[in-house]
Amino acid sequence: MMLYVIVPFCALFTFTLQAATRDVKCTCELTYSETAFPHGKLSTAESNASKCNSKITPQKTLELERLLLGLERRLPQLQEDVSMLEKENDGELYGALSLQVIENEMKDIKQLIDTLNSTTQENLHLTTDTTKQLEDLKAEMQELERYDTMQVVMSKQDNQRLKTDLDQCRNGLHPTIQPTEPQHGKCPHRQFLNITGPRVYTKGEYPGSYMYGAWGRDPKPQAGKENWYWLVLMTSSNRYSNYVRLYSSLSSLIVGVSVPGNVQIHSSNPTTNTVQGPNVVLYGEALYYNCYNQDAVCRFNLTTKTVTTLQLPKGTRFNSKGNFCRLDECYPYTDLDLATDESGVWVIYTTTQDFGNLVLSKLEEGEPPTLGQTWHTPVYKQGVTNTFMACGVLYATRYIDKHMEEIFYSFDTSTGVEKFNIGIFIHKMSPNIYALNYSPVDQMLHAYCDSHMVSYKVLFG
Repeated sequence: MMLYVIVPFCALFTFTLQAATRDVKCTCELTYSETAFPHGKLSTAESNASKCNSKITPQKTLELERLLLGLERRLPQLQEDVSMLEKENDGELYGALSLQVIENEMKDIKQLIDTLNSTTQENLHLTTDTTKQLEDLKAEMQELERYDTMQVVMSKQDNQRLKTDLDQCRNGLHPTIQPTEPQHGKCPHRQFLNITGPRVYTKGEYPGSYMYGAWGRDPKPQAGKENWYWLVLMTSSNRYSNYVRLYSSLSSLIVGVSVPGNVQIHSSNPTTNTVQGPNVVLYGEALYYNCYNQDAVCRFNLTTKTVTTLQLPKGTRFNSKGNFCRLDECYPYTDLDLATDESGVWVIYTTTQDFGNLVLSKLEEGEPPTLGQTWHTPVYKQGVTNTFMACGVLYATRYIDKHMEEIFYSFDTSTGVEKFNIGIFIHKMSPNIYALNYSPVDQMLHAYCDSHMVSYKVLFG
């Protein structure tokens, strides 16, 4: 039996047996006939593979997509502005404001095209270089396979192929049943991937005058008002407002021409049922906001000019006691954050019972609105700078520095799944974002930053 054990090693080792005359002693000389494994080459291959992974990232594709989406939006807008200019022709005298808007649009489009061309060239060079590196890596790995004399790697590859064939056979016998619900909750756009750089950046009608405010679009507009925008400015002590300002187009908002103008909630500011805090939204021709001096949501009907209120649960923090904060500074009177998405209106707040953590409630439409389902999160509100909703998912942001904000947290109301590592960054045009609203009409994120209005495109996929 021992002979059968020793035989396979004869190819690798040579044994020499020496016997002394008096005491029997055995001496074994081992000669290793295999070539030493080149660990240095393997380390080099791993390093090169790591460099390839660091160069080829999803952000490269998203950057191109961001630029193409920018052109997709800007070109129709330019065409619309040119058409408006042609209508304004009055004896060969064109509107100066319209000409200014078109000039700005053309500058932005040229900048986008230049950036797109340079990015495409960079990606082309990167693709060429990476292809060469991958071919070299493949050759190195095939060279290293020669040292696999025990055929361990080859056996693993064969097993993997067999497993793949078996899986395909099983799937062929039992076809996969397609899910009846979308993979990512109820979102028609699939998963939130990223946001682009600023698409709109304007100081608007009152540059530098009102630090706090909010703006956006009505996700459920009346017929004929699909392109309208709204703006609410905190015109008293950076805390209060008593009207909503309307613009018939984005161009009108950019150049500061308000048509039809203001819709007033009350002649006094502040007073009962006027606006307190910048976190407001417009939905279905009604403005939703934190009622002045109350732990309640007000709904102002722009058509009937009437206000109805919804009392929030007992213990809800208000009057600047449950604010959004960054570092050692808080944003005053941001206790209640109203948000819109594909399904309607939401309110984000905190209560004493939740020890300052974020609470999310769905608002059901009506006059007055009613409080629907409520969710409680473990996220401390004063560690958050802003929140918004998209496709039934709550997103929270935090301050990184004066140039960057991070979307770091999400909570999916349809699945109950929460994530703390979203890692999507917002490039800011001003240090502070006081209001952040998502528009499901065009999947844009509208930010109000230190009197500037900025918008970003949300990328799904």
